[in-house]
Amino acid sequence: MTGVAGMDLHEAARHRVLIVEGCAGATRAGLLTWLSHRHGFAVERSPAELPALDPARPYRELLRLAGPLAVDSGFVGELVYGPLRRGHSRVTWIEAFDFAETVAERGGAFVHLAAPPPAFTERLTGRGGTAAAATAAGIMAETEAAAAAYERAFTTLAQHAPVFTVRPDAVKYPASAVSWSSEHGLTHGRRIPR
Repeated sequence: MTGVAGMDLHEAARHRVLIVEGCAGATRAGLLTWLSHRHGFAVERSPAELPALDPARPYRELLRLAGPLAVDSGFVGELVYGPLRRGHSRVTWIEAFDFAETVAERGGAFVHLAAPPPAFTERLTGRGGTAAAATAAGIMAETEAAAAAYERAFTTLAQHAPVFTVRPDAVKYPASAVSWSSEHGLTHGRRIPR
């Protein structure tokens, strides 16, 4: 795995495909907007629901698109949150390894948005006002477990495809990218036009 901060993001952007993931609450909008405007990436959102029989199919279909592509993804997130929330993942490790190898064959890499769990917890509990102490403690516990699970997942996937770890608190995107995403109401479900 490669740690990424500041100008090293340009190295990650040299890949033709970037699969961008991170814990719930990790803001991807600034990074995705920067990749779109600065490096010409088309930005696509992963499907909300994974097919039961072949969860990687929608991702393989996205990887067939021409040109530089950044995917706001949830594939690795299923390996993390499936066990935390349902007791099992709908994605097997064999499927994950196969997907990672497909990403690498397409000249791609994974971008893991990582931050200290308190940063995620503050962001999550800040949505919708003041959270009860029990709710905040539950969010903190899940966030810490998820951050550790993402670290393990990306360490494992790095054996099959390049992985760049981005610490959002260490990266400053150009003000134009952040303001553009805010002004245009960028959400995870929208395509960012080039």
